[in-house]
This record gives sequence, C-alpha cells and structure tokens, in this order.
Amino acid sequence: MTAEGTTAGIVANAAVLAAPTFATSARQASPTLTAATTRSRLLARLNDRSAVIGIIGLGYVGLPLMLRFSEVGFRTLGIDIDPDKVEQLSAGASHIHHIDSADVARARGRGMQASTDFSRVAEMDAVILCVPTPLDEHREPDLSYVIGTVEAALPWLRAGQVVSLESTTYPGTTDEELRPRIEGRGLRVGEDLFLVFSPEREDPGNPRYSTASIPKVCGGTTAQCLEVGLALYRGAIDQVVPVSSTRVAELTKLLENIHRAVNIGLVNEMKIICDRMGIDVHEVIRAAATKPFGFVPYYPGPGLGGHCIPIDPFYLTWKAKAYGVNTRFIELAGEINSRMPEWVMGKVTEALNARAQAVNGASILVLGIAYKKNVGDMRESPAVELMELLAARGAKVAYSDPYVPVFPRMRKHRFELASVALSAPVVAGFDLVLLATDHDGFDYAMIREHARLIVDTRGVYADGGANIVKA
Repeated sequence: MTAEGTTAGIVANAAVLAAPTFATSARQASPTLTAATTRSRLLARLNDRSAVIGIIGLGYVGLPLMLRFSEVGFRTLGIDIDPDKVEQLSAGASHIHHIDSADVARARGRGMQASTDFSRVAEMDAVILCVPTPLDEHREPDLSYVIGTVEAALPWLRAGQVVSLESTTYPGTTDEELRPRIEGRGLRVGEDLFLVFSPEREDPGNPRYSTASIPKVCGGTTAQCLEVGLALYRGAIDQVVPVSSTRVAELTKLLENIHRAVNIGLVNEMKIICDRMGIDVHEVIRAAATKPFGFVPYYPGPGLGGHCIPIDPFYLTWKAKAYGVNTRFIELAGEINSRMPEWVMGKVTEALNARAQAVNGASILVLGIAYKKNVGDMRESPAVELMELLAARGAKVAYSDPYVPVFPRMRKHRFELASVALSAPVVAGFDLVLLATDHDGFDYAMIREHARLIVDTRGVYADGGANIVKA
C-alpha cells in the first residue's frame, strides 16, 4: 500500500478489479463450531497449504511475502489501494526494481491474484497487514494506514481466520487498536479469529538474505493465537521465533532498529570529530573492524533513510512517555542523525567557497537519490532532503540514479526531474558532484577524472584527491 494514500482512500478505492474468486470464497465457519474445531480446521489448512494467504499492502514488504507464500504452494491474494500497482501485478510485472518481473509472472502462473476490492478479505484464511506506519508532522506515530486498513477489512472478517500485523509500531498496538475493533464485530479473539504480530524484517536489495531465510518473530494475543501464527509462518519461513506476547514482538522490532539508529548516530558524531581532527573516519572504522570481538562496524552517511531507522525509534519514544520515561539516549541519536544533511550542506558550501563560488547559482549533480545503494527505494532518503536544501539556497539541482529514472511522487517532496545519464562531458559540466548514495553501477573512476569537484558522503574515494572533499 502506498504511503500517499489516505485513510478515506483505503475505503473509497475498494473497487473491484475483475478477477475470479477462489473456489472456497463462499466458505464461512459455522456458528455452531466450537473454538477448538475452528482452530483445528484453520491449522489443518495452514499445514496442508490449502489455505488462502491474503496480503494487504503490496509494497516492499507485502510483495516479497506474497511471492514467498506462492512459491511454497499456497494460494495467494493481495489487496492494494493503488490500481496501477494492482494492474502491473495482474499482468505479471513487478513495480519494485529489485524484484524480478519473472518472479511475479511465475506466481501469477501459480494463481496469485491482486485486487483493490476489500470484500475479497472474506476469501482469505490468513489476512496479513503490510501497510506504512509513518510519523506525523509532530514526529508522533501515525497509525491511520493501519486503522484505515483494519476498518476497511472489518466487514469481511469471519471466524476461522488469522490476522497478522507486520507494520512496525509501538508496543500495545495489536492489543489496543486491532483487538477491540475485531471483537467489536462479535468475533472472539483466540476462539473465532486469531490475532498475531509478526514484524517485517525485509532488507531490500540485500542478496545475502531473502524473505525465506530471515528468521521471523511472532507473538500472539493468546496462546491459541500464537499456535496459529506459528503454523502460518512456518509454512513459508525457514525459522520462526515465538515470543510470549504481541507486545514483546512489537518491541523486538523497535529494539532492532533503535540499535542501528543509535550506532549510526555514534559514527556520524565520530565523523564530525574526525573531520575537525583531519582524520579519515572510514579508515578508523576499517581498522577497528579488524577486532574479531566486541565491535560491529557501522558507517556514517548524509543522514538516515528508509522506512524503519529514521522513524521507528520515535514510536518507542512516544509510547515511553505514557510510562513517565524520557528516552534521552534514543532522542540524542535521532538529533545527531537528523542534523547530518545540514552538516553535509556546510561541507558543500565550504568546498565551493574554496573555489570562489557560492551555492547560489551553482550547478550541482546529486549522485544517487535512493536511501541505500543498489535499490530504488526513496523512503525518507537523505539525498532528497539534500536536494531540497540545495534548491532552497539557489543551486541548480540535477540527479543521476539508475534505479530512479524519474523523480517519483512523494508525500513531502516534489521535483520535476529525470535521472541524468552520466558521461565524461556531462560530469564535467557541473560545478559540483554530491555523492549521496554509492550505487555499485556508477563509474567512479570516470567521475573522479572528470568532475570539477566531488563531495563524498559515503567514503567511496578513500585515498582522496585534489577535487575530492570528504563529508
């Protein structure tokens, strides 16, 4: 589900995309069945892979998960409010760069379906929610996508289903927001319907780990819910890790990303210290990483990107205040990381001033605008914030990114730009090249040879050079 949607849009876009329903779509659990029978029948369908696995939200998390369930033999049905996305998937094409269209086409051949119609939730045995959980303008949790999705699905939920929330959120969301809404419809959680939280752990573009091989944490609202949740995920994931509650599972995901945010904040602060001392922070990290114990290397950059690390710590910060706890350590790391684009801008200004130029009027090529290398994911990308800062100071901004051919529609940012094809004359034509995202596909030797000035935020040019400024 795209983050550009609205809660109202989730319901308003529930129009039917012509698709056959599964043969079992009319199946309803009989009101005379006992809770034990309802659970045992669902477990049997999950264990023999006759269950219909439904995914709501077919983005960076939902689509890989749906493809994995399809790969192991489940019938799969995806719902998304974006009709263009649904149309592409129905045609066997991928809308995500690092996911091969051939994989989507194979899943379509196995019967995978995509739709915008929320009434098809009734066909699902498992309803897995993979929707955004951003921050609002006050840096507080915005659960509108989760709540809007649940409310759109509520009329179609029935006994004999398992509902799993995968969206990163604060501890208590599953119990406090989903359970009351489900039970308000007359479905008893743990008896009629089974509710779990299992946080996503996707790492887009990482060739080392796949949806199948990344261990899956799962917590249930009740012991019966956990039993069903484990059966759901064990059908597709190599290792499933049970925990005692949905709150433990929710906090597990936050801890994982807070750990990264805090350590990245540390190395970003180290970068500033090293810069003042005339020391290369990347050389320091490489040397420290030779220690075989007690040290994990993290690397500085122009800021934090992606949907997790810049956002998730503030979900815990917000929730902790309800318990009278101030998360000073987490907030300090967030403050350091959020300042990095401005610090990079200072290095750009210094680099141009050293050549008797101003940012105002300078032509600047931003190299790589995805939030991480070798993917097209733009969520919370610090490169885009740098583009905004440059434009606000009067620079003429262009970008080059093989994974982002045209600047996409975003909630907070808008540029009418397309990716610039790199060549020696093109690179030489800019006053400055700002290396923001270090995709492997860039010809760094050519760029180094022909660029007038390079500001390197990723440590690509370790040995420096007369036209290179490390940031």
